[in-house]
Amino acid sequence: MHIWAVANQKGGVGKTTTAVALGGLLASRGARVLLLDLDPHASLTAYFGVNPDGDHAGIFDLFLDHHNLSRQRVLQCIQESGQPGLQFIPGQVAMATVEKQLANQDGQGLVISRMLHGLQADYDNVLIDCPPVLGVLMVNALAACDYLLVPVQTEFLAMQGLERMLRTLQMIERSRKLPISFRIVPTMFDRRTRAAVQCLRQLRDNHGNNVWHGVIPVDTRLREASRSHVPPNVFAPESRAVAGYAQLLREIVLLQRVPEQPKLNQAAAS
Repeated sequence: MHIWAVANQKGGVGKTTTAVALGGLLASRGARVLLLDLDPHASLTAYFGVNPDGDHAGIFDLFLDHHNLSRQRVLQCIQESGQPGLQFIPGQVAMATVEKQLANQDGQGLVISRMLHGLQADYDNVLIDCPPVLGVLMVNALAACDYLLVPVQTEFLAMQGLERMLRTLQMIERSRKLPISFRIVPTMFDRRTRAAVQCLRQLRDNHGNNVWHGVIPVDTRLREASRSHVPPNVFAPESRAVAGYAQLLREIVLLQRVPEQPKLNQAAAS
């Protein structure tokens, strides 16, 4: 199982879209994919048409019941996305209270790691959509992941969120005593604007090889895909943004030596 976190300490940079787009592409290749919605705003959950205020089981329940993270308990929280091979654990608005709920409890930063340990045989890839703030939820994601994607909107205000994210990454690496491979992913790039071009140049000048060599362009089809509650590769397979995400996925696959075409498997039963 390969666990990828998608994080940035700034909202609105394309984290949810990146998680769903890569998950959809992996599932279309036959991988068994699980998406985790760790953001209290629950955008990924809403993406698939599920009300974050609903009475469904989800991530918040698993955090509250973190002493009982059996495989069966976790599977009870998993929902179908509508695309074969792609499932998700929905977020809940109540996740905003997790910090208070788990205050002073041992092991609160390893809930996701322990939860995913029991799913090793069920999934090939897990993608975690993180909240835009440093706290127990993001710490859980970074402690569990073996690869980090940092989407950065190509505008100058987004650069501040990137610097905070990189400082957080260094802190987590010191704590877990293992480096986390990562790529900065330029998103919402509009080559027609000088600001976007200058921002992209600054990203590459400041962060070198840590910046993915491609870009995710501005593409209205991404918004239309979310409105239709399906991954971008299903809604608009020939779109520019999907081509960009497919290129990004090829690089991650190459870096992690994940087989390009995993053998076909039935999605894990929920």
